[in-house]
Amino acid sequence: MADAVMLVALLLVAGCATTAVLVREPVHQALVLAVLGTVLAVLFTVLQAPDVALSQLAVGSALTPLLMLLAVRKVKRPRRRKGRER
Repeated sequence: MADAVMLVALLLVAGCATTAVLVREPVHQALVLAVLGTVLAVLFTVLQAPDVALSQLAVGSALTPLLMLLAVRKVKRPRRRKGRER
């Protein structure tokens, strides 16, 4: 039973990691990265490493995607019209 759960978790990690690489939109990449962090936390829990799983849950699925979204928001600013420049 534990081997089946580990196999499913590994397949989910591989699928999420591949999706994170293939997605082109930065906002969608951040969301996929959050899902990947959660799936990795589940994998670490299955591997009986709860301390690593908690760290991954905090950093990998919450903090890193949040920082990425904030960076994308900072970079994407609305463009001004040519006639209304200051």
